[in-house]
Amino acid sequence: MTTTDNQGRTERGPVRRRLVIDITPLRESPDYRRLWTGHAIAIMGTQMTRVAVPYQVYVLTDSTLMVGLASLAQLIPLMICSLFGGSVADAVDRRKLLLITEGLLAVVVAGLALLALLDSPPIWGIFVLVAISAGLSALEGPARSASVAGLVRREILPSAFALNQTLTQVGAIVGPALAGVVIAALGLSTTYALNVVTFGLSILVLSRMRPLPPAHAVTRPGLRSVIEGLTYLRSKPAVMGCFLADVNAMFFGMPRALFPAIALDQLGGDAVTVGLLHAAPGAGALIGALTSGWVGSVTRHGRAVIVSIIVWGLAIAGFGLSHWLPLTLALLMVAGVADVVSAVFRQTVLQLSVPDHLRGRLSAVHIGVVTGGPLLGDARAGATASITSPAFAMVSGGLASAVVMAFLGWRLTALRRWTLADAYTEDEDKVEPKVGGGREGGRREERT
Repeated sequence: MTTTDNQGRTERGPVRRRLVIDITPLRESPDYRRLWTGHAIAIMGTQMTRVAVPYQVYVLTDSTLMVGLASLAQLIPLMICSLFGGSVADAVDRRKLLLITEGLLAVVVAGLALLALLDSPPIWGIFVLVAISAGLSALEGPARSASVAGLVRREILPSAFALNQTLTQVGAIVGPALAGVVIAALGLSTTYALNVVTFGLSILVLSRMRPLPPAHAVTRPGLRSVIEGLTYLRSKPAVMGCFLADVNAMFFGMPRALFPAIALDQLGGDAVTVGLLHAAPGAGALIGALTSGWVGSVTRHGRAVIVSIIVWGLAIAGFGLSHWLPLTLALLMVAGVADVVSAVFRQTVLQLSVPDHLRGRLSAVHIGVVTGGPLLGDARAGATASITSPAFAMVSGGLASAVVMAFLGWRLTALRRWTLADAYTEDEDKVEPKVGGGREGGRREERT
């Protein structure tokens, strides 16, 4: 059943609205559509590289610790560039920043492709290139994330983030699965080369977007700008709670560094099995995203974050206990569903809690958390497994994630009680940001 609202927009019936993903942002905003499409292309190749790097390191070193250190090598450039990348994203044309960073990322991945052609590529060379890649991604991510709220109406912002999660999870399924096949059939160098091609195609799509200059006068990029963003963050305990929740989930529960060891040793598989393990959380998250029509009816966004992360931790603990591939994949899919639900609501809380001129900096902190947390988690899992076992590393980590999240949920009252009524309004800042991306690609409706 469909109905028509006062503005003539068609609304879906209650059952379908609660089950099927809402594509209204793609229909209404041409620039959001281009941003979404460009990211959809690039993420396929990026996910292939994320499988290829740990697989290559493990094959070269036969060490889960080295796989964990490969992730840890990305942490420092990631954190530094995330903070300053956010101040840059608030002060320059975000579209131009996206084009530049994706071009540089293509050059770095081309370097990985060249190293893979060597009989014995230096491990330090791989570490350096992935560290540079992490830094560039930390510049690109805040610009992309901060652009979304200015391209769609605030009422459909959760739907826009659900669409973002959908393409992320499609990439997380197709990319790793394709990587396993390509690595086995054509080798690592070809796998990296395909990522270079996807960056090139993404740049072509993003170049068709209109410019996205700063909404109004902002602090120049630099330490002062970073401090301004961090100071504002201190006044938003619900946003800080979201960051703590995600760090907890990723530090204790991220299983990625152990996928090669589990696939090759515990499950007796090969590169294809590694790809399947990487793809399984994405498959579950895709299911969660495609059935996310219900997110718009949720009122307690913070509570949804808490519950979903507890489910994540329990699923990861179960994954650590499993020695049967189908059950292993199923548990990783459950974890993926929980992860995508958490991500949608965490991003909604963040983007609706801050004004546009600070979204780049707060998005940068978010990017640092959601990417830095897994890197720390990889290092923790790899180190723990090296002195105990992969199973112990995952079971203990998953249970710790669930228990800590339950404690944080009890203590973080602002997060637990957050609703749309707590969202940022113009009354908090008399400067009205410029927005765009309405149905005809024009300005968004004024908020009241």
